[in-house]
Amino acid sequence: MTAKTPLGDFLLARRSRLRPDDVGVDTYGERRRVPGLRREELALLAGVSASYYTRLEQGESASASAEVLDALAGALLLDESERRHLHDLARAGRGRRRRQRPAPERVSAATRQLLDVLGDVPAIVLGRRSDVLAWNRPGHALFAGHLDPDAPQLPRERPNMTRLVFLDPHVRELYADWPSKAAAAVGGLRLVAGRHPEDVAVHALVGELSAKSAEFASLWADHRIRACTVAEYEMRHPLVGSLTVTQQTLSSGPGPAVVVATTPPDSPSRAALTLLARATAHSGLPAGPVRAGARAGRE
Repeated sequence: MTAKTPLGDFLLARRSRLRPDDVGVDTYGERRRVPGLRREELALLAGVSASYYTRLEQGESASASAEVLDALAGALLLDESERRHLHDLARAGRGRRRRQRPAPERVSAATRQLLDVLGDVPAIVLGRRSDVLAWNRPGHALFAGHLDPDAPQLPRERPNMTRLVFLDPHVRELYADWPSKAAAAVGGLRLVAGRHPEDVAVHALVGELSAKSAEFASLWADHRIRACTVAEYEMRHPLVGSLTVTQQTLSSGPGPAVVVATTPPDSPSRAALTLLARATAHSGLPAGPVRAGARAGRE
């Protein structure tokens, strides 16, 4: 039987992916129709009754305590990000909050100052749904130089990095290991969907990408969680060629996050970024964060 709630979907997906050998369950050589754990086996590992776990997975119970959720997380071998996601899903199931469109996200003056002082370090500001709210000149050049530099300032035209990863051929070609970047994008979006179940824009984005990209739909159905605050990617830039950057997410709370791309000193990748900064310095774009200028009043 399939699950009926996001919590049940997550439990079912993780239970199905966990093999008996992973958790020391002896199968006594029996042949199984599916490789994952049975409900009864997971319930035993977590110290709950099989009937209760079945109701939880099938969406017929929303009363799981924090202690039960932690026990299930341990039985499923979840990491800390996955454990928090499990709690988020359970909390959302209990609250049954009505979906709504949240207030527009904005970039603070302090964040714009940070983009200024980063200088030639590529940086972009992302909202919680991965909408690009701002970028500095090198950030625009590195991540999406083919797009209008003013696009982040116009809410209806703002690029969305998850959408670009799956639907934009230029951005897809940027990443030598595109599957790794795609998995990170989906894993991060799933964390947001669990944390903000009322956000109608998140669900609209998931629906759009599921309809337009079979790869996204497959990754979304896998229920993997990835909180990628630091990740290394080899990029193939059309202006400066191959370089390897460390993408780091700088966040101090629930608001927009700054993503920067750094390279080791005295490395070919650092030289490539320097070359990119010099090339864009003569492109006519402003040296600091790209601002809306006269068009900002449209927000």
